[in-house]
Amino acid sequence: MSIKDWPAAERPREKLLLKGAEALTDAELLAIFLRTGIAGKTAVDLARELLAEFGSLQALLQADQTRFCRGKGLGRAKYTQLQAVLEMAKRHFIEILQRGDALSSSQTTRAYLSAQLRGYSYEVFACLFLDNQHRVIVLEELFRGTIDGASVYPREVVKRALFHNAAAIIFAHNHPSGVNTPSQADKHITNKLQQALMLFDIRVLDHFIIGDGQPYSFSEHGIL
Repeated sequence: MSIKDWPAAERPREKLLLKGAEALTDAELLAIFLRTGIAGKTAVDLARELLAEFGSLQALLQADQTRFCRGKGLGRAKYTQLQAVLEMAKRHFIEILQRGDALSSSQTTRAYLSAQLRGYSYEVFACLFLDNQHRVIVLEELFRGTIDGASVYPREVVKRALFHNAAAIIFAHNHPSGVNTPSQADKHITNKLQQALMLFDIRVLDHFIIGDGQPYSFSEHGIL
């Protein structure tokens, strides 16, 4: 059955317009990007197969050109289109956070940090420096590591915070494995950083872990 024959509330495009993009599954979002299916398969069927083949939406988005183009119904045109969409998303959130407005939306912060850090195949630790009104000063990637860890040095974080005259800070790092729950090491270094920055009256507002799905917030889970 063609998607056109589905009830309107179940068609990905109509569902997005009615309920918003966040109401769609990964397969439905991907189906809208694909636009059409292939012989015998709707765009949603094809999207489900691609997600199963790549393992996750994140893995598909991060695939290099050769790997991406081997997927059913994909090719160079779709690859260039996807790269353009991803870059527009990054620039969109950069523009929002550089307008000088106070940082008031955790969802915008999550989306921005995800766009910046989710694509790495190794661990990256970044700091979002803020002024005393929680306006963004700059995002800096301070430490990089292997696929399963990055060494973080509190002294360097304090130095950069003082350099930017930051009054508050948000930490973020990615988990290339996709698992976005904190390890004991993550909790330990967050505590050490908070104690070091407290000596200079610099507030730690949150620490986000970027993996599959929604970024994990230390603050929302009562760790900070």
